[in-house]
Amino acid sequence: MDEMIFYSTNLSAPEVSFEDALLRGIAPDKGLYMPRSMPHIEIDEIAGMKGMSYAQVAFAILEKVLCPGVDSGSLRRICEEAYDYEVPVERVSDADYVMRLDRGPTASFKDFAARLMARLVQYFTGKQKREIVILTATSGDTGSAVAQAFFGLENIRVVVLFPEDEVSDRQRKQMTTLGGNVTCVAVSGTFDDCQAMVKEAFADGGLSGLNLSSANSINIGRLIPQMVYYFYGYSRAADDGEEVVFSVPSGNFGDIMGGLLAREMGLPVARFIAAVNENDEFVRFVDSGSYSKIVPSKNCVSNAMNVGHPSNLSRLVALYGGQMDENGRILKMARMDDIRGDIFAVSVSDDETRDTIKRVYDEFGVVLEPHGAVGWRGVEMFREGFGNKGKVVCIETAHPAKFPHEVIEATGVDVEVPLSISRVEGKKEIVDALGVDYLGFREYLLNRFL
Repeated sequence: MDEMIFYSTNLSAPEVSFEDALLRGIAPDKGLYMPRSMPHIEIDEIAGMKGMSYAQVAFAILEKVLCPGVDSGSLRRICEEAYDYEVPVERVSDADYVMRLDRGPTASFKDFAARLMARLVQYFTGKQKREIVILTATSGDTGSAVAQAFFGLENIRVVVLFPEDEVSDRQRKQMTTLGGNVTCVAVSGTFDDCQAMVKEAFADGGLSGLNLSSANSINIGRLIPQMVYYFYGYSRAADDGEEVVFSVPSGNFGDIMGGLLAREMGLPVARFIAAVNENDEFVRFVDSGSYSKIVPSKNCVSNAMNVGHPSNLSRLVALYGGQMDENGRILKMARMDDIRGDIFAVSVSDDETRDTIKRVYDEFGVVLEPHGAVGWRGVEMFREGFGNKGKVVCIETAHPAKFPHEVIEATGVDVEVPLSISRVEGKKEIVDALGVDYLGFREYLLNRFL
């Protein structure tokens, strides 16, 4: 088995191993790492996943991608440690399913990537006997998932930047009550401001002594684990060889990139629904072939998707033969007809989101939170446009208890709060504050970590 090779989407940096791509986070030319090619998995192997646990499915997929760079025994142990919770796939109607990725330690789909990534980072830094500082920007769930995943790990320190006015109380407390090797910074701006400062720090040679890396989805180590739940969801919903549709609530587009890479490996996916909130820059790009960022990003009720310029679009464009730089400039146009054929892109307003939460509960007794509701509305719009096109698996990305006000307003139901959320209530928060000026952030990092 040959080790996989990763290239930069800006095409001006050397190709690297997964280990190097993971620990660097972003390429020296400011591009994002992409696999040169994906290994193939046969349909009979996918059929065999029906009887596997999530950890077993993860090992079956990731062994093909990460070994021999990670030894097989260590990878199996990492998967078992990372995925020790249930992953329900609920049948809602004859052909529509909800895959609940909300049962991990922070009740968010970000746990799936963060927990495996954290253990891989520890595996490689242990081999190299080095320390590392993880920088992460979050619009909601990424920060808490990353903070929890890396909390207490040796040789790793974590800095999480979040927009002070755009995360829910429970999302914030899941990261700000940890302390230890986790530092949280409230930024007086948007998620895009946080993300821009993180990217600039990676490109700053004066910070090289900090050994910076990222746990955002700009890091390929976040995307690789996200392939797994597409295989798992397929194994629970589909008949052998049957093509399905996945509806993916989308913000920074790391989630849907995981699905696209899974399809590259051979997963039978008929189409992806990219359901965004009122930050509709991708929908307009697909419709027109012209891309423009939304600055500042719009603050919507599905707050984790408040992204005006998704970093992972450069990867998506690269997958379809084009090139987009880190600023969103199209240097080579992608195969837009292929993108339109593979991805149904829709924008869902806040009013539609709230209405969907109410209607789905009234009709099916299913409780969705705002991000899952955006995905479900995407399913409805897909059905309206294309009719019955077989089975659809809609990804629910966070536990409804993270958004109690919206859920209670729409359904009248006060969702039981899982222990992963309730245990942080009342704990002391430890938060620093910064503006959106990069030089201020740079000085902060140097003073704290050098």
